[in-house]
Amino acid sequence: EDAIEVTRRSPYGNMAVMFTDSGYAANKFKDTAGAGMIGINVGVPAPMAVFPFCGWKDSFFGTLHSNGEDSVRFYTEGRILVSRWF
Repeated sequence: EDAIEVTRRSPYGNMAVMFTDSGYAANKFKDTAGAGMIGINVGVPAPMAVFPFCGWKDSFFGTLHSNGEDSVRFYTEGRILVSRWF
């Protein structure tokens, strides 16, 4: 709950990362964190450079996302989830 609240209060929304052993907490964080790139148990949730840079809120500048199909989606908020479980 605290991690979600921190991401929702921030004026920026490029990425949010959470380390947890709980599948429930990871799912809730993924669905409610206010960021365009979500990481679960990974430090940086962008595994390859071809993934779109999909910052939300004040983290995004311009009218188009930089790569892939998001380049032609003008008013959408894309999201990427990268997670690792041990």
